Amino acid sequence: MSPTTGAIASPHSLATRAGEEAFRAGGNALDAALAAATALTVVYPHNTALGGDLVALVRTPGGTITCVNATGTAPAARDLAALRARHGDRLPERGPDTITVPGAVRGWEAIRRHGAALDWAAQFSAAIGYAADGVPVARSLAAAFVTDRALLEADAGARAVFAPGGEFVRERLTQPRLAESLRALAASGPGEFYEGAVGAALARGLQGLGCPLTTDDLARYRVRETAALSAPLGGFRVHTSPPNTQGFALLRTVRALTELGLAAEPWTAPAAVLGRLFHDGTRVRDTLLADPDFAATDVENDGFADLLASLREPRGAATVSAPAIPRGDTVGVAAADSSGYAVSIIQSVFDSFGAGVLEPETGIILQNRGSSFSLDPGSPNAIAPGKRPKHTLMPVLVTTGDDRVRWVTSTMGGHGQPQIHAQVLLRLLAGDPPQEAVSAPRWVVGARADGQASDTVHHEADLAPAVVANLAADDFPLREVPPRTEFLGHTNVVSIDGEGAFTAGSDPRSDGSAAVVRR
Repeated sequence: MSPTTGAIASPHSLATRAGEEAFRAGGNALDAALAAATALTVVYPHNTALGGDLVALVRTPGGTITCVNATGTAPAARDLAALRARHGDRLPERGPDTITVPGAVRGWEAIRRHGAALDWAAQFSAAIGYAADGVPVARSLAAAFVTDRALLEADAGARAVFAPGGEFVRERLTQPRLAESLRALAASGPGEFYEGAVGAALARGLQGLGCPLTTDDLARYRVRETAALSAPLGGFRVHTSPPNTQGFALLRTVRALTELGLAAEPWTAPAAVLGRLFHDGTRVRDTLLADPDFAATDVENDGFADLLASLREPRGAATVSAPAIPRGDTVGVAAADSSGYAVSIIQSVFDSFGAGVLEPETGIILQNRGSSFSLDPGSPNAIAPGKRPKHTLMPVLVTTGDDRVRWVTSTMGGHGQPQIHAQVLLRLLAGDPPQEAVSAPRWVVGARADGQASDTVHHEADLAPAVVANLAADDFPLREVPPRTEFLGHTNVVSIDGEGAFTAGSDPRSDGSAAVVRR
């Protein structure tokens, strides 16, 4: 019997190590990805938590690719009229009114059912140790303590964990209450979070803080599993997640490149053409994306013919300003193995430290994904009980013409995720190895400060001058940012070539690493 090879990449080296240990313990790519995903809720608490969401693509040895949509729903007590009376036309960015039912733990359960080899408790061993014994404060987390100091100081639970004694932790972070919650989940299974003591404590604590989430909301929560969306590109097929996620935006770009005759060598597409495609995806997402169980909108096709026609005309300067969009504090894990399993997992609390609420009894941080809902009653994304908000999380898998896995990619980057995926995929298609593809300079279209035009391009300072010039010639407003800044996301890639050889890359913008394991 030939040895099994597996590869994993994540944005924190300790999470990648947890995945490696799962491979060596006899696990497959699902086990490795889950071990890394649980570890990240401890070592990267500003980006992911037990109180956050998950979206994943899972590929089994038979070739089936399933989207596991574990995005959270609005609590049953959420009322549009009451929220409008309290907040006006727009939900706040943080606080109890932005909390949705956490989906990540049910998402882990759903991923496991597709063929994980190790038992449920095994995926928590590294995370429990990291929480109980402590881990060094990562560079990204230390920066978040500075940026989000006021937010964390305003919450008693966060202060107790991250700034005991009044000073933010600088060297080693321990999270004993979170360790207890993780132990309970490991021992009792996912039901402990949704129907057991951990969930009851979480709901009780949140109600005391003004959030109406109840144990009934937790017990009613269900993961949505669907087929992936896909489109061909350059001899491959790109797979991603359907609405309520923004995976469609990547596929609109892929489809447009095909229609423009660029699919054979898509990396030759001018930056200005990509910029227009990226801006179009953002437009459709912001106006039409919603939970398909509540509002049927054709995000894949809306205005697509007009878009293609417009690409042949001068664009003109933008006049539309937009509010700043969140950074999208998120983690992505990519894993695959030689038995045929592959998984891209994206987890998030949305903004850095989510809602800015750490429930003190459980040690769990809650996401602020509810801030993505609209308070406009006419919007397809208007908040309603049990509804999922429009969502930025979008995992990606790329397969060959004979349905073999070629690349697994995952990225942080909030609203810019489709754009980051597109740029990394174009580099991979052009022949870059994974580490070069994720390290290369990049750019993202979209406002990042109030009042900026909606098509403002933020580009890293070392982006090729020809690319910058091409964007400027098409009248994109340009803003330079430092090279290798996490402002433009963390990306992870696992690659399997035609000979079955594995390579992997982890973004230098993160604290991550990538590994190939043989056993």
